[in-house]
Amino acid sequence: MAESSGIDKRELLRQSLLFAEFVPPELDKLAQFAKLRPFEPREVIFNQGEPGRHMFIVVTGAVRIGILSEEGKEMTLGTFGPGDVFGEIALFDGKERTATVTTVTACECLVLERQDFIAFLEQHPQAAIKLLAALAARLRLTDEIIEDTLFLNLPSRLAKKLLYLAKLHGQQTPQGLRINIKLSQQELGNLVATSRESINKQLRAWQEQGLLQVQQGYITVVDPKGLARWI
Repeated sequence: MAESSGIDKRELLRQSLLFAEFVPPELDKLAQFAKLRPFEPREVIFNQGEPGRHMFIVVTGAVRIGILSEEGKEMTLGTFGPGDVFGEIALFDGKERTATVTTVTACECLVLERQDFIAFLEQHPQAAIKLLAALAARLRLTDEIIEDTLFLNLPSRLAKKLLYLAKLHGQQTPQGLRINIKLSQQELGNLVATSRESINKQLRAWQEQGLLQVQQGYITVVDPKGLARWI
């Protein structure tokens, strides 16, 4: 598919957390290498264990990041939306992918190839320092996910995740803040490390309390403050 006309690659790069501190000349150079690529809903962008040669920036839509244990148990690490970067670890070290990425909705991503990106960093050492700071922030976020799984109970983990998704993908409606990505109860369970049955029970309880609504697979947060009291 041809790239959409009017796409401002430099602005899209600047809006991502990884490149937010880059100056215009650095962004212009990166934009020369970036290519826009469309993906269908539920499409696997890459699998855990595959060689990594590309980094991706979400332009539109959402993707799910997951890992698979040796026993075949799946755990979702998170969902990414516009401006988020994924695939950067393998891009730096050239080794295997550490997770599987699947689209949640139809989406478009900017794609950077490893050979172009490494050459850019060699020519722009200050940009490499800025990247280290951005990657450290990503590591802190990963630590927070691990802490939540270890120390928060299910209602707290689920409330925190729903409020985060509402902030990232929410659309204001007369009923409340609607999360504009369709996640099954199993996918929600993967996000907070619990079973589909537990998610179903908790969602029904919160619907009865008037905190949220679930219609055709979409969740609307009716009372954000009330839901936040569970955290």
